Amino acid sequence: MSLSDPIADMLTRIRNALRVNKERVNVKASKVCEGIANVLKEEGYVEDFDRIDDGKQGILRVVLKYDLDGVPVINSIDRTSKPGRRIYSGVADLPHVLDGYGIAIVSTSSGVMSDKNCRKARVGGEILCTVS
Repeated sequence: MSLSDPIADMLTRIRNALRVNKERVNVKASKVCEGIANVLKEEGYVEDFDRIDDGKQGILRVVLKYDLDGVPVINSIDRTSKPGRRIYSGVADLPHVLDGYGIAIVSTSSGVMSDKNCRKARVGGEILCTVS
C-alpha cells in the first residue's frame, strides 16, 4: 500500500495514540516527519523521539507527553496544507494559533520550524499543521 500523505499519517497516529493514552507511537520515517517530531520536541509537546533503522525506510518512535493528571499535552493536532491544496504563507501572514498558546509547524527553505522561529528568521513557507 502506497501512502500518499505521510504527514497526515503521522498526525493521525499521534492523535489516535493520545486518545488511548499510549506511552509511545511508531511512525514511518521521512525527513519532513523527523522535522515535525523535532519541532514538537523543541516546543515541549512530546518527550522525545528516536529514529530506528529497520533496513527499509526507518521508523520514528515518538514518546508522548502527559501532565501529572494523565491529560495529554497536545489538545489538537490538525493538518493545514494537504496534497490537494497547499497552503503557503509569508512571514507577515503566519497564523497565531490560540493567540500564541499553540504553534504552527512550517516547512521553509531553512527546514521545518515553528511559526515563532519563522518570525525570528523572517522566513515564510508551507504551513504543514497546527498544534495546540
